[in-house]
Order: sequence, then C-alpha cells, then structure tokens
Amino acid sequence: MPAPLISIIGPPAVGKTTLARGLAEEMDARLICEDFEGNPFLADSYLHGQDTCLPAQLFFLLSRVNQLSLAGWPESGLVVSDYGFCQDRIYAAVKLTQDEMSLYSKLADRVSGLVRPVSVILHLDAPEAVLESRIAARGREYETAMTLEFLHEMRMAYNEIDKIVGCPVICVDTGATDLRCAEARSGLIAEIRGIMS
Repeated sequence: MPAPLISIIGPPAVGKTTLARGLAEEMDARLICEDFEGNPFLADSYLHGQDTCLPAQLFFLLSRVNQLSLAGWPESGLVVSDYGFCQDRIYAAVKLTQDEMSLYSKLADRVSGLVRPVSVILHLDAPEAVLESRIAARGREYETAMTLEFLHEMRMAYNEIDKIVGCPVICVDTGATDLRCAEARSGLIAEIRGIMS
C-alpha cells in the first residue's frame, strides 16, 4: 500500500512548515516542502500587480504535481507536506482574473489525477493579527503586501475547503496552540494515528 500523505494547509504564517518539520521528525516521515524560494514569479505577483500572478500559480501547480506525483511515490512509510494540493485553487481564486482562473482550472483539473490523494489534512488557522505579526517577524519583503483583508479572505476560503475535501480534516488554532511545543504536537500525533489506524 502506498505511503499515506498528511498535508498541512492554512493561510500564510500560520505555522505549516514548522509543524511539518516537527511531525516528520517525530513520526519518522518523509518531508515535502513547498518550493516558494524557487518560484521566480512569486515576489512580483504580490509586489507588482497582476502580470505575474498566473505564472506564479502555474509554477506552484506544476511543482506540486512533480512533488506529489503518483509515479515514484513511496510504497511504505509516511509522507508529510507543508501544503495541500487543494490549496492552490484558494490562492488562484483570489489572485487571478476570471479568464486566468478559467485557464488555470482547466489545467489543474487535467493534472489533479496525477497526484497522491491526501490521507489526512491538518487545517491550521489563527487570527489575522497573529498572522500579520508573524509575517512581520519573518521579514520576507513580498509578504509585506499581504493586507489584513487578504489574510481574512484566505482564512474564510480555507474554512470552505474543509467541506469539499474527501478525507478527514483536523483543525488547529495556532493562535491558541503553540505547535512548536512537543507536548502540543504529541496530542495531534495521537489524533492523526487514531484516524489512520
């Protein structure tokens, strides 16, 4: 049986990568991280308007298909990703024009069957003020363009995606729960293992 996939979703700066690293270490899982540094269009898509939004989304779409491809997926063990394939549509719907979204959706629909289905989704959330503070602390220049309104829109869209994914979803408020703490992660790991057993 192919290795189960645990995907972590949520708005920017909610703690996805931090949690993914902790889970991968503690659950002896392979870690897959979003290639945001490799996306040559990402910063411009936030800082300089519409022209690079579609290329930025297409880069992520193809990167995710490559990383989560059924071809060559491990036959054993466990895999944790700091993103979910499902989340690309959230960003696309907010960032793209109607015509761009139509094109993006056609391509996304065509390639979605090539990726490993997720076994469990961890949906992280936190209040906009918490996200804004974390964004400021990590100091990525392009993220300064993320307004409270944008973060609110992201949070609301993620709340809707929980209703349409075809797998169990565990929701965690990282404004109230510090998942950098091993004790907090241990309870979450127990819940994940309970779902997968």
